[in-house]
Amino acid sequence: MEFNETMKINLEHDKEREVREIVAAVYDALKIKGYDPISQMVGYLLSGDPTYITSYNGARGMIVRVERDELLEELVKTYIKTL
Repeated sequence: MEFNETMKINLEHDKEREVREIVAAVYDALKIKGYDPISQMVGYLLSGDPTYITSYNGARGMIVRVERDELLEELVKTYIKTL
């Protein structure tokens, strides 16, 4: 890489990766604690109540850093890609 080239920063890609990492970490924490991760995450997404998410391994703190609409958007995008 030369310093005379213009670099393009893709913040959207970084945000998507961050959301994916958070969802994966929260899923793992819920599973480890014996919860049904899908049910708990759906409960959180529908209600906005963070107590659906365990605080184990900082999962609750991570998930509240991301807006619920951003979480839903990423989940739908990922699902559509699998069709």
